[in-house]
Amino acid sequence: MKLPFPEEIESARLHLRRLRYEDAEEIFFAYASKPEATRYVSWPTHQRLADTREYLKHAIKAWRAGTEYAYAIRLKGTARLAGSIGVVVKNTEAQVGYIISPALWGNGFATEACTTLSQILRRMDGLTRVWTLVDAENTASLRVLQKCGWINEGIRPSYFVFNNQGSRAKDCFIFRLVHESVRQ
Repeated sequence: MKLPFPEEIESARLHLRRLRYEDAEEIFFAYASKPEATRYVSWPTHQRLADTREYLKHAIKAWRAGTEYAYAIRLKGTARLAGSIGVVVKNTEAQVGYIISPALWGNGFATEACTTLSQILRRMDGLTRVWTLVDAENTASLRVLQKCGWINEGIRPSYFVFNNQGSRAKDCFIFRLVHESVRQ
């Protein structure tokens, strides 16, 4: 199902823009190649710039197909890449994920980007559930989602294997976003 995600979104300090091929080097050097940044994501740390370019090919194709909507998070004024945020759509459910460059941690950019995207998702027709999962050890993301008004549904033991943490399934918190048209 193709959803009407805008190609660009503005917030007070951020400009979210659909990912482009030209973002590859910035993405690679800002966060995709950084083990400390990719510890809690579902994809492997990029070892080569070619890995990032392959990901962007996938992201651009997925946007066209309506299965994923990924944005670069840029700082207004300087256009510096702060990270990315995206939505994976399967049937009528959407899963949100984000990553911020370690050089910019602690500035509230993840919270601002997530809040901004959440406002759009809350009003989007065609979705019955918006959710995400967080490694129970990822206290920073737990705080982000709580600040953004997401509801913690509880912990699921041994729920997900994060690529960059070995082969052991980790305990995860499941969060959901209340949608305006669905009482959850």
